[in-house]
Amino acid sequence: MRILQLTNKSPWPPNDGGAIASMNLTKGFGFLGHKVSVLSMNTEKHRVKKKDIPKAVRALADFHFVDVPAPVSAWGAIKNVLFSRLPYNAERFISEDYSHALIKLLTKKKFDLVQLEGLYLCPYIPLIRRYSKAKIAYRAHNIEHEIWNRTAKMTRFPRNLYLKHLASRLKRFEISYLNDYDMLVPITDRDATILNKLGNQKPSFTSQTGIDLSFLVPTAKNLEFPSLFHIGSLDWSPNQEGLIWFLNNCWPAISKKYPDLKFYIAGRNAPLWLEKKFALRNIIYLGKIEDAYEFINSKAIMVVPLFAGSGMRIKIVEGMALGKPIVTTTIGTEGIETTSGENILIADTAEEFNNAIYRLLEDREFFDQIGKNAIDLIRKKFDNLALAAQLIEFYKNHL
Repeated sequence: MRILQLTNKSPWPPNDGGAIASMNLTKGFGFLGHKVSVLSMNTEKHRVKKKDIPKAVRALADFHFVDVPAPVSAWGAIKNVLFSRLPYNAERFISEDYSHALIKLLTKKKFDLVQLEGLYLCPYIPLIRRYSKAKIAYRAHNIEHEIWNRTAKMTRFPRNLYLKHLASRLKRFEISYLNDYDMLVPITDRDATILNKLGNQKPSFTSQTGIDLSFLVPTAKNLEFPSLFHIGSLDWSPNQEGLIWFLNNCWPAISKKYPDLKFYIAGRNAPLWLEKKFALRNIIYLGKIEDAYEFINSKAIMVVPLFAGSGMRIKIVEGMALGKPIVTTTIGTEGIETTSGENILIADTAEEFNNAIYRLLEDREFFDQIGKNAIDLIRKKFDNLALAAQLIEFYKNHL
């Protein structure tokens, strides 16, 4: 097949959930022998040069980049509220330059399929229809309005009012593009159910984000036990709110019970106000790290206190693949077929979080078994090539 992937940020480096979801399918399609082109927006936040992509990855696809600044600012948000009916998140990715590059690519090459990586590529559907006979697949990375509704509930006045307004606009925006595509590809069954209830009538196939297991090799060689850690994008509001909740509601009791226990926090783009929140005893803030997998392997218990978000949390899947016992919320494990007490620990209150962490710290046999079961689950359910092949079969049946 001849496949064109459209992304609103560079899929390389794959250091957040959206980039990983896009990049792993690019790799999967390429390894399976399909001809893949990728047209990405090169934003201020995720700027990259084509030469930065390893040769082995460039051999799998033809990468194209278009400068689309997509800045985020308070003034930009205010102007959007006053003078636009579009959600600010979406308006930032509507670009004439990207449209021109897309037209050029569609007229130069023939494609069997155009895969939209996320909601913010949907405004380009009319243009694709005009210049190509390719089928269009909307890969829904999550339910966008749900993320901001949940975040608003965790946020104080007056910011919560803006987030509720944004969520309302996003819901209308999501609904407006239902059925404009030819195929719907949600990342979780739960998201598929929500989109179907909202009105989707097109063929749908759930395709979870696969993991390249050749890169995720668990090892306890340099394991620091006991220790806690968190890794994720620290400019993402759900991660920020979850960490603040954990530090306020869980960490005081944990650090009192285990005065020598360290909690490592890794992630890029933390704002200064958040860094100041980390200035607590035995909180080790590392910022951006060079090798995420080496870091994860070196620490013991992964803490993911998520009370917002949608779709599937890739960092949890990666942590499980590396044999980490993970303590997270019901929302954190959405879209992953986990069983609390078997391959993960699910906690939704401070007391539940602390008790789960205490048990892992005090029962090493239980700690080891949770990690082993986590590895087994990911190897069975999340092999990238197998998932890419299943999605290709779905596409072939609907071309």
